Amino acid sequence: MPDVMPLDRLSPLLERFRVRASLFHTGPLCGVTHFDAQPGRGFLHVMRNGEMAVRHAAGSGLVEQLVVSEPSLVFYPRPLAHDFHNAPTEGADFVCATLDFDQGDAHPLVRALPPLVVLPLARVDGLNETLTLLFGEAERVRCGQRLLADRLFEVLLLQLLRWMLDQRDNPLPVGLLNGLADARLARALTAVHARPGEAWTLERLAAEAGMSRSRFAEAFRDAVGTTPADYVADSRLAIARAELRAGKSLKTLAAELGYANASALSRLFTQRHGGLSARTWRQQGG
Repeated sequence: MPDVMPLDRLSPLLERFRVRASLFHTGPLCGVTHFDAQPGRGFLHVMRNGEMAVRHAAGSGLVEQLVVSEPSLVFYPRPLAHDFHNAPTEGADFVCATLDFDQGDAHPLVRALPPLVVLPLARVDGLNETLTLLFGEAERVRCGQRLLADRLFEVLLLQLLRWMLDQRDNPLPVGLLNGLADARLARALTAVHARPGEAWTLERLAAEAGMSRSRFAEAFRDAVGTTPADYVADSRLAIARAELRAGKSLKTLAAELGYANASALSRLFTQRHGGLSARTWRQQGG
């Protein structure tokens, strides 16, 4: 039987792959406000009062106009241009932050999330306390205001992700979050995030999940959209890219990530990056 202790499905992931929020607007928005798409950048908007129309360009893959008629979070995890029309015009009940994801579109959460999440505030327990603090900081300038507001937006993001993982009526798209929403698969995924350098064979991963090898492999592929072996390799490569940018050597990374030598990690890196070696990739700025 698998361990039934509560499992923290997000901390090991977000400790490896950071998300940084930056408050950039507080207060009323009048008329039409355009938010441009920038590589690696998402948006998290909070409308506490009022109503507005959100518009997207034709061909964006999203509905061209969406009316938000109650207090809501409006979350874009990937770069996507959007406009707000008839946004709230009174008080400081509208705040916006950019979200910068480590490795941009390659961040595991960015790849797993839908392009837009619109969530009424009333549906998420515990938001009121966070929002009271956030809007309190937005209303007047005090020491540390910007830093505290940024951290509060990161708290909001965590609360949003928790809510998504706990939903049963709104199935998540195939991907990492969908896998983390499964109690059995989550144990294997979280173990990989927390200890990427261990020898994660199919047998060991299935044991973490409390499943047979065949059932685990099938369930994992159906939920996450890839094989367990490919997920482990991709996770290690994502860590390697971040550490290479920070100046760590391939030899050191190979030892930390469970490879016999630097050549083994180098071959995998080259295979997964279209023939580009790790050294060339780093010289070209990653």
